[in-house]
Amino acid sequence: MDADINFSKFASICVNLRLIFLCQSKSMKLKIIFVLSLCFCVFAVNSFGQKSKEKPNAEIAKMLKEISAQRIETDIRKLVSFGTRNTLSEQDNPTRGIGAARDWLFSEFQKISNDCGNCLTVEKQTFTQQPTANKRVTEPTILTNVVATLKGVTNPERVYIVSGHYDSMCSSPSDAKCDAPGANDDASGTAAVIEMARVMSKGKFDATIIFMTVPGEEQGLLGATYFAEQAKINKMDIEAMFTNDIIGGVTTFKNSPERNSVRVFSEGVPSNETEAEANTRRGTGGENDSASRQLARFIKETADLYSPKFRVQMIYRRDRYLRGGDHIPFVERGFSAVRFTEPNEDYDHQHQNVRTENGKFYGDTTEFVDFNYVANVTRINAASLAKLALAPARPKNAGMVTTRLGNDTEIKWDANAEADLAGYEIVWRDTTSAFWTNSQSVGSVTNFVMKGMSKDNYFFGVRSVDKAGNKSPVSYPKPMR
Repeated sequence: MDADINFSKFASICVNLRLIFLCQSKSMKLKIIFVLSLCFCVFAVNSFGQKSKEKPNAEIAKMLKEISAQRIETDIRKLVSFGTRNTLSEQDNPTRGIGAARDWLFSEFQKISNDCGNCLTVEKQTFTQQPTANKRVTEPTILTNVVATLKGVTNPERVYIVSGHYDSMCSSPSDAKCDAPGANDDASGTAAVIEMARVMSKGKFDATIIFMTVPGEEQGLLGATYFAEQAKINKMDIEAMFTNDIIGGVTTFKNSPERNSVRVFSEGVPSNETEAEANTRRGTGGENDSASRQLARFIKETADLYSPKFRVQMIYRRDRYLRGGDHIPFVERGFSAVRFTEPNEDYDHQHQNVRTENGKFYGDTTEFVDFNYVANVTRINAASLAKLALAPARPKNAGMVTTRLGNDTEIKWDANAEADLAGYEIVWRDTTSAFWTNSQSVGSVTNFVMKGMSKDNYFFGVRSVDKAGNKSPVSYPKPMR
């Protein structure tokens, strides 16, 4: 119910209670005051602080049911069958090495495109990687990103990317000859991307979705870095990027209390922050409100809606401790990006030569992958991508007006261009809260004043909403005059 309607009813109740109040004894007056206070509290909670209840989109829910653990298993086993997918391994052998994996991935995306009436643009983005400072690449090497693009219907220039890396490694990242099955790291993430392409290619989305598999991750995020740099040069409007790396739900931790969850890593302080921006942040707060952190919140809210039994753990780190993944080249270039990873990694079955030593088996092989777990992570990815690509873009140039001191908070932003835009919502939370706890619809305006709510006491944000109820991630306002 609209807050204005609630207020009118509340005002009417107040008038009637006042008339009754004047005719009562002192003890009865105290009771009426008490009842009136309770009514006001209930009104305040229901009208001004309530977060709108979102309902699942039926088409997204149907799409998630089509994601198949069996198909994911088939794809993981196929990737493992290439023996090794080390970035430095053979490129011209049809059955073994990185080249065989590359060509199979390209053909799989082409098959998916054929099934949806050539809805995908499937490409090989090839480049020559020069020797690296970390000496993991010692001579010029051809690397190829395999990219399948599902073009958006109404806003194709706005792009969302989901990736996995198809290279693998043994104990040494430069050993191109050893068997490196890489079932979890990262055939699991690569298979998730393929499955998303299969299922999501059947739908129509406002914005563009790119399904991408990259090599060179184990040598220093090389494939992802090349794509991100080209995107920056070409001024590609990448609104969000997901990487899926080690999402196999290693079976040695099947009894873990965190089993029914996936970690989503997101940075707080932006990797590309300038010194001037850092000074502003120190003066205003916001170290927990980067675009990537807002993206992680969006993913968690999506998981709460579509996957109540398999949840998202938001991890307030760019990546695991002193480690990295393919989302990092994107955040370093100013794009919002996050990493999906299982909650418990087993290092005996990751980055290991396949062997049995002192009666113990080492190696990243398929028997340690839980295919149903991979499917659950894939569903959270797909639901989040679908919601993002159906929703309007997040508001641009959001700012908090600081021309004068006061206990009100004024927020401004640029108008969205979408034809089906319904308006905007202001969201807020206490400064100690991890997630947005309150929201208020403000209509089709580009500024709004939160009366009696000091910018000192809350964090605020703004998001756009279309006529179908799809909501963008939140934009965090910067100070403006």
